[in-house]
Amino acid sequence: MIIAQSLSSVLIHLVFSTKFRQPWIQTDIESDMHKFMTQISIKQGCPVLQIGGMPDHIHVLVNLSRNLTISRLITELKTGSSRWIKKPYPHYASFAWQNGYGAFSIGQSHLKQAIHYIATQKEHHKTMSFQDEFRTLLKKYCIDWDERYIWD
Repeated sequence: MIIAQSLSSVLIHLVFSTKFRQPWIQTDIESDMHKFMTQISIKQGCPVLQIGGMPDHIHVLVNLSRNLTISRLITELKTGSSRWIKKPYPHYASFAWQNGYGAFSIGQSHLKQAIHYIATQKEHHKTMSFQDEFRTLLKKYCIDWDERYIWD
């Protein structure tokens, strides 16, 4: 008997900011937050290929499970990390992520570039704000947007 396989490779670059782009993700918690979010993603069947960001936003490059929607993964990442940060760090009681997010498909031929881009966020943001970076990504992926609704 032959067993059929369903195989996929769907690489997604996720980007979202803290509420009102507040600089919550400081050096003292950044590594732990990245590790925790990586574990959330793995638990959802989505291996993390790269994670990084700045105090006001995060980038997560994942191989999306064929059994999970992007919105479900985002919900798990945001909800889980929000709960996590508030337990050991009481001064983060007001922490929140923005309501929206960006999700951009990455082809295998651009995987190394995406990993490098996320890994070098600190260098990149010496000359560009999160808002300008996000607008650039939206333009690159030909996504129409309305400024009134992407910033919260």
